[in-house]
Amino acid sequence: MAEPVLVGVGVATQREDDPRRAMDPLALMTHAARRAGEDAGAPDLSRSLDRIMVPKGRWEHSDPGREIAAALGARGARTVLSTVGVLQQTLIGNACASIAAGDIETAMVVGGDAGYRLLRARIAGIELADPSNDAPPDRLLAPKEELRHPAELRAGLRMPVGLYAMMETAFRARRGIAVGAQRDAVAALYSRFSAIAADNPEAWTRKPITADFIRNVSDRNPMQAFPYTKLLCSSWNVDQAAALLFCSREKAEALGVPRERWIYPWASTESNHMIPVCARAELDACIGARIAGEAAIGPFGLKGADIDLIELYSCFPVAEQAYATALGVDLTRDLTVTGGMPFAGGPYNNYVLQATARMATLLRAGRGRTGLVSSVSGTLTKQGFGLWSAAPAEGGFRFVDVSDAVARVSAVRPVAMDYQGRARIAGYTVVYDPGQPPRGVAIVDTADGARAVVTTDDARLIARMRTEELCGVDTEVHHGRFAPAA
Repeated sequence: MAEPVLVGVGVATQREDDPRRAMDPLALMTHAARRAGEDAGAPDLSRSLDRIMVPKGRWEHSDPGREIAAALGARGARTVLSTVGVLQQTLIGNACASIAAGDIETAMVVGGDAGYRLLRARIAGIELADPSNDAPPDRLLAPKEELRHPAELRAGLRMPVGLYAMMETAFRARRGIAVGAQRDAVAALYSRFSAIAADNPEAWTRKPITADFIRNVSDRNPMQAFPYTKLLCSSWNVDQAAALLFCSREKAEALGVPRERWIYPWASTESNHMIPVCARAELDACIGARIAGEAAIGPFGLKGADIDLIELYSCFPVAEQAYATALGVDLTRDLTVTGGMPFAGGPYNNYVLQATARMATLLRAGRGRTGLVSSVSGTLTKQGFGLWSAAPAEGGFRFVDVSDAVARVSAVRPVAMDYQGRARIAGYTVVYDPGQPPRGVAIVDTADGARAVVTTDDARLIARMRTEELCGVDTEVHHGRFAPAA
């Protein structure tokens, strides 16, 4: 069995206000790919790539891997494209597993997005004409089913922030934390993230931000879905790309890749068991993270507290909190090496590559012996982990899919589309859509043991939702609306 090693990392960031001068996403990814080859210190390695794997961004190119291969001179590379809904860790795990099995010798995982360029073009009224092709990749990876439940979509929850905010309230209520105290806690957590981002040369925002500014609403920090202000949400209007270059240990030795560049993948684990948020029996828990996390670190005799460097997926605060709880990791320790998605930047479907590149850089520098990077797809729907070290793994690389194990222990509630009657609030939020008045949304437990997703535009009830703990409170549901129980 071959031993895979990560030998090259490349990150590309641009902040060009003129979208006509900015690199398009394909050029940005190609730039990161070239940097990864240069970082490995072996020019022939990129030209000998067997596989190039790309997670889909907000671009329309059907096979960017083909263009990147041509730019690198990798004429024999086969291409893989994964759509939204596939864990980014899946591509990393597949690349390492294929090398370990001897199917290939070299692989690159590269992704990127140019959200800032899109934003500047929209503001300026400029129509961008990016390069594209119609040829399919050699392999397309896509989720087997829709990630959202029709009841969630009907309630207007098209963006993930509302669903994550409802999980946040359930997490808070389960632990008996007051509304204001939880807002203070997540603001302090993210203030620390901003300080870590300030020390990350590839971070999008390198400026420490106070907890008070993150917590409180302002023109620069509007509320998105209570209790999440803008600075508690992933920042996806960024231009960033990252590339990870893998090969077998034998290939690295043959091409003379310096040993100090080598980072060993110890494990890649994932759960692809899918349950929509509103159907989860426990809104605050992440069973897949617990099982996939144990599968990643347990075989090496490690617990969460033993890991030196941790990067927990940071799209919204409940993601880190649920993952930390699942791993048995104290929330007072540093949970990111990048600074998190609001500050380091959250390029669409590419952040895990950014985080892994940063983790490799720190492990090379001796900042720790082990590093754990987590991955999320959907709304905490799928979970993944990559365990890394500058030292080889005892017993070699492990690639484990725990989906079946997660399915066996995950309780699912039926979801009623047209429930009428008494119910109890399980999680809730107030959503702030641009140009619209705020509206309340709740996931409720019905009297017959099902779930429903309901809304309200009652100003007095919405005011209570921002100040009081309403999880566990009885309510009346009629025609998709909820109101205080009589």
